[in-house]
Amino acid sequence: MLNKNLKISFAFIIAIACTSFITGGNNSDKTSSDVKPLEVVKTSLNPEEIFIRNHPKRELRSAWITTFTNLDWPSSKGLTSLQQKKEFSQIVSDFKKNSINAVICQVRASSDAFYKSKLSPWSEWLTGQQGEAPDGNFDPLKFMVKECHKRNMEFHAWFNPFRAVSHVKFSSIAEDHITKKKPEWFFKYGNTLYYNPGIPEVRKYICDVVKEVVQNYDIDGVHFDDYFYPYTIKGEKIPDENEFKLYSRGCIDIENWRRDNINLLIQEVAKIIKEEKEHVKFGVSPLAIWRNQKQDPEGSFTNSGQSSYDNLYCDTKLWIEESWVDYMAPQLYWSTSNEFANYNHLINWWTKNEYNRHLYVGHAIYKLDKKNRHSFGTDELIKQVTIGRQKGKVDGNIYFRAKAFINNHQNFQETIGESIYKYPALIPAMTWIDSIPPSEPTKLKAKRNENKVFLKWKSPNYKYKNDSAAYYVVYRFEEGEDISTKFSNKILSIQKNNEFIDSTAIKNTYYQYAVTSVDRLHNESRGFALTEIQ
Repeated sequence: MLNKNLKISFAFIIAIACTSFITGGNNSDKTSSDVKPLEVVKTSLNPEEIFIRNHPKRELRSAWITTFTNLDWPSSKGLTSLQQKKEFSQIVSDFKKNSINAVICQVRASSDAFYKSKLSPWSEWLTGQQGEAPDGNFDPLKFMVKECHKRNMEFHAWFNPFRAVSHVKFSSIAEDHITKKKPEWFFKYGNTLYYNPGIPEVRKYICDVVKEVVQNYDIDGVHFDDYFYPYTIKGEKIPDENEFKLYSRGCIDIENWRRDNINLLIQEVAKIIKEEKEHVKFGVSPLAIWRNQKQDPEGSFTNSGQSSYDNLYCDTKLWIEESWVDYMAPQLYWSTSNEFANYNHLINWWTKNEYNRHLYVGHAIYKLDKKNRHSFGTDELIKQVTIGRQKGKVDGNIYFRAKAFINNHQNFQETIGESIYKYPALIPAMTWIDSIPPSEPTKLKAKRNENKVFLKWKSPNYKYKNDSAAYYVVYRFEEGEDISTKFSNKILSIQKNNEFIDSTAIKNTYYQYAVTSVDRLHNESRGFALTEIQ
């Protein structure tokens, strides 16, 4: 059952003064030494703890599907809906074969829509012309959610909140596009038009955009990327001085005001999501560098030219501290040998600041392509995931991006299948949203036929819909083994239906099978149905 303490008072949000949320720390001239070792984690683990750390039973395993400029899907503009369906189904089937349990797909890349919308025009990356509907009354988002749920994978709808027109000269812009209806809401920076979040009506509109999707589609999460205020372009200036004068809310300087605009938006979006559907998660994937230590003693041991706090005006550290999001997925796209933004130093910083929400790590698997000038080997990817697991505070990994995943650079799919993803994993439960598990299944029966064992069970009874079983976990134990559901290597299947065929069973071998129930938010039943077969 969903907890009821998630409601955020709208009046509370509005009443907050700008300076109440500007807690990024003081500037510092402090410089860091050239070398800083990776912090040591607990090593006095018993064999069971070591196995669980190396092969966690709970771990988000996800990948981004980028629709912007047809980077991942659809592969090109103007494909038929049948071709688009075929491509997407192939991508998620490939994900499923490689233990991916969640998909993050871009549904709003440039103030457009990959779904039926009253607020946004159809994306040009679908048909080639913004505002032109797909053939056959095709609704891509509805199809994508269905395909992912069919495979027992979560679907997170990825929004780019502020990019309105990606290129003022070359982008297709529909006649009813919001930039033509409300030109005063936008500013030009470089060759791109951006929403101005300092205008209250803009933030409300973005909340309405998110609300429309949450209301109309059975998504599991809302996902924002790192694009808030634009990355700094040398010689360019954000033209928002007039809005600062009109809507300063007590902010003394424009930079703090910009940060507060984003702070307000994050809170307002979280509130809208939870009011509509409390089970829908809200996460952000920011630039991994909050601030450099030379800018702030609480910053990371990095030397990046741009930071989330100072350039994009995102106080991501504050968002975690205040629990405004359900998860953060920083883009840790650098290697463990990088001189300026070292993976080791960044994972240290993020695990120190993860507080009581989920932390997922974004990995740059496109760098497995040897044509990339910053390429690295599969050993580096394995190392990064392993370091995160050893820290004990990383709840999963997300891979950028789908095309790199499907292209299987350096045969990395086989490599992860034999190592870090040797066993399946359940998505970690978010107990602050829902902590009540379903009851266990009933009437589990096993029947042997040659070298196969057929299992069948009944769904558990439940009082509330939110406590029903969304899927099941099938475990197998050999003679003499303790019946424990702690270990990932005992899992045979994570599935939606109530039947399972064990085709790996050995003839005339004694087995015990346990089946648990899991609800939509991944709480697993405390008990299990148990049967045996000779």
